[in-house]
Amino acid sequence: MGRAKEIIVKVIPAKIANEFVKQHHYSGKVVQNSSLHFGCFLDNKLHGVLSYGSSLDKSKTIGLVEPTLWNEYLELNRMAFDEYLPRNSESRCISISLKLIKRNAPHIKWILSYADATASGDGAIYRAAGFMLTRINVNKSILILPDGERIADVSIKNRRDKYTIQRVCKKLGIPTYSGATVKPVIDAGARWAEGYQLRYIYLIDKSCKITVPILPFSRIDELGAGMYRGERISLEERRAILSEQVDSNASS
Repeated sequence: MGRAKEIIVKVIPAKIANEFVKQHHYSGKVVQNSSLHFGCFLDNKLHGVLSYGSSLDKSKTIGLVEPTLWNEYLELNRMAFDEYLPRNSESRCISISLKLIKRNAPHIKWILSYADATASGDGAIYRAAGFMLTRINVNKSILILPDGERIADVSIKNRRDKYTIQRVCKKLGIPTYSGATVKPVIDAGARWAEGYQLRYIYLIDKSCKITVPILPFSRIDELGAGMYRGERISLEERRAILSEQVDSNASS
């Protein structure tokens, strides 16, 4: 496992976490409802951030696991690392953060997260950390602007996010509109990113039950959904990556 054993994971202030996420996450943006931030340190410097918070739409996700009260689950909604950490550090950092949540926030029963294969990967790091795959959807949530910027459609549809709507409209040279639709942006040359979104669940409380089907990881290949850093990847290549990550976690 090498130097990955030397990584220290601990809670950090939101200001420090958000600055790092803006610099190193592919979106360049933070999730406003993130409330719990873990920093990943090596050689006394911050090289990774995991941000947890409430699910963006609890009415649609709270029923994924039973029994669950309103405050008994979190979403891992931002994960950003620089290139300094050794390979396979991500899944190790996730595993450590889950242990810290279990120890210090015992009311949290489970964790929800999504892998955006159009920009990152199909979730090999989640599988290595013990998450279960519960959904694979064609991803129609990420738009690519003509200059290559990627942006979540929810940012453009959200009428309250006037800054983002105005910024994108100005970049595209179109009149500012009220949100709720992406049609003006599509008409101005934006296109949907091709790929999949995969939903993962981790049960901290093993007495809870996932209420939706748990998919075998082989389903990823059946659908041709295997991707790594936004590029399609073969089964053999992905197995090699996952094998290294599992071995890395097993020795931690």
